[in-house]
Amino acid sequence: MFEHFELRHIPALFAATTMTFGGAWSYFDARGAMLEFGLPDRIASTPAAVAVMHINNARTTAFGLCMYALYFRHELAACDTILAILGAYAGLVDSYVVWREGNPRKAAFRLVSSGLLSAVGFAGWTAGR
Repeated sequence: MFEHFELRHIPALFAATTMTFGGAWSYFDARGAMLEFGLPDRIASTPAAVAVMHINNARTTAFGLCMYALYFRHELAACDTILAILGAYAGLVDSYVVWREGNPRKAAFRLVSSGLLSAVGFAGWTAGR
């Protein structure tokens, strides 16, 4: 299953894992997932936010599963594309929203970590370009 594994694949596999399992977290503890995401308790404790979190995280989990599928099909350039686009766009949006909601430290962490994953994707690191 991992016969083509190389160390340069770690960022893509890390992202696939965090999206797949992190996305599923809200089904077990939506409030905790929102707090860990960086949203304040006034949002995380709102029942309406739970439905939105579930809808969002279904898509996050789907992206993670797609990353795994592409990886195991040896479509590493596609993994890089997902890393580049999601890291740049979703990372910026996530960071901005978390910052606006009053959690600048978590926003900075999200911005730096997603930026690094995006850079890996734009560089084509997983595919070895």
